[in-house]
Amino acid sequence: MRKHDDAHKLCNALKNVELSELTHRRNHDFHILINTCVENFTVQKQCFGFSARRLLQTASRSLCPSKIRVLQYNFGHSHMDETFEGPFSLLQMFWGSITARPLRSSLSVIAIAIQVILVLMIVGLTSGVVSEWGKRVEGVGADIFVQAPNSSIFFAFSSAVMPEPLGDQIAAVNSVDEVAPTVILTEPKSLVMVYGINYARFNALSKGFLFRDGSSFQGPDEVIADDIIAQTRHLKVGSQVTLLNHVFTVCGIVAHGKGARFFIPIRTAQEIAGAEKRVSLFYVRSKGDTDATRAQLAELFPQYSFRSLAEYVTMMNSSNLPQLRPFTRTMVALGIVISFLVVLLNMHTMVMERTREIGILKALGFSRFDIVRMLLTETLILTIFGAGLGIGLTFLTQFVLKATKPDLPVLIAPPWIFAAIVLALAGAAAGALYPALRAATYDPVVALAYE
Repeated sequence: MRKHDDAHKLCNALKNVELSELTHRRNHDFHILINTCVENFTVQKQCFGFSARRLLQTASRSLCPSKIRVLQYNFGHSHMDETFEGPFSLLQMFWGSITARPLRSSLSVIAIAIQVILVLMIVGLTSGVVSEWGKRVEGVGADIFVQAPNSSIFFAFSSAVMPEPLGDQIAAVNSVDEVAPTVILTEPKSLVMVYGINYARFNALSKGFLFRDGSSFQGPDEVIADDIIAQTRHLKVGSQVTLLNHVFTVCGIVAHGKGARFFIPIRTAQEIAGAEKRVSLFYVRSKGDTDATRAQLAELFPQYSFRSLAEYVTMMNSSNLPQLRPFTRTMVALGIVISFLVVLLNMHTMVMERTREIGILKALGFSRFDIVRMLLTETLILTIFGAGLGIGLTFLTQFVLKATKPDLPVLIAPPWIFAAIVLALAGAAAGALYPALRAATYDPVVALAYE
């Protein structure tokens, strides 16, 4: 009885615990009070599913008035009339903790959504641009490409260094059906690719250009535009367009999928590039046996690089391009860091704000693992909402870009959606782990006395 009386003196029933008086005796006397107050109805709450109000009513029949006042203060009895009259639910407690701090929860959700958007948009843009470029090259109609040694697989970086007469030598090979010399230029302001072509030979590689309007160029200052770039720049036949510091007149608009966005006469392209009688690459169409033709050409002209269309299309995949991997990985890592830091800061602040609540839960019998599980589960719920928001905004952005910038394709693959969710979970969990472990080490006596 002496110990119980001392414990009562240490606790002001309607105010906070006086920490200064607990310094030397808190580990013994105060724990007696806490255990006495909660031991009866904790068992009932967990085993019989009583509501908070019923538990307090049941406890009032067996506990002294001072103990009941302590429970009323710590558990917010003034709000008991508004509590849920039903079985205790961990999920309800998690959801209540999240909705009690809407601003902080919203910041976590937005940070996680930004990570998901960043990952999906960066990967989607690189995959979309690379995949769309591969389809455009495939639409030219050639099955072999001839380039200078050590040339980039990205045609935009190909210089006009090969002699144009080489095309006639390639065309003389029996297994070759058609050869089209091409000068590749890139508009520096918009990075739009421009082909300088011999119209008759380039058009003969496939079924030819499909004109939406107009016709082929008849003069050196005329240009053919594909329908996507025409839609983006609001071009029509007769419009003036400046490319490579040179003013051209649009003479025709064709269906997209023939390599470049703009096509100009090869002589004009050579003049602009300062590469007279030189070209960037040759598009070659074989008579049927692509591999045999390629081997024959490689034997006749060993100083040049020969690639088949099938090989090139396989290479034009963002996952197969080593040049893009560092960029993609950097963007993914940046997204994880953003999510980690925001969740870490939010969870750290939230744990500080909920110190008394954590103390009450530990006094009720929550173990360290229970505290960590509770905080990580709340983070999991926020991550699910953030990932869903990020995925939804990503598809909305894709839809908007498709309508306003059709020349900027975004390809969102299902494996990357799953990867973005996993990365979001990993970043958020890493950010929440330290605050959760720190909260689990709180002494319930100190936590209950926290202001």
